[in-house]
Amino acid sequence: MRADGPAAYDCSALARAAWRAAGGGIPRTSQEQWRLLPRVPVARMRPGDLVVYFDDASHVGVYVGDGAIVHAPRPGRRITVAGAGSMPVLGVVRPG
Repeated sequence: MRADGPAAYDCSALARAAWRAAGGGIPRTSQEQWRLLPRVPVARMRPGDLVVYFDDASHVGVYVGDGAIVHAPRPGRRITVAGAGSMPVLGVVRPG
């Protein structure tokens, strides 16, 4: 189920809305974000980077620093802060 905001977000729409609010644009889905945005080593991630999860790039969170991400676990659930390593990390991409 897609949730493009502003009343509800899925994970990739939340990431997209965050980047749009900061004046940037990124692809719509987590798979496109993983495929099209520049990758950076996990050890070099910084706030604003997108942490992509699972082998199929099916989830994404926005890194907020101090080892944490903000993400929409799934449509219908509240946006939450979680540990960046709380799910299997595929990699990190850096928009803009």
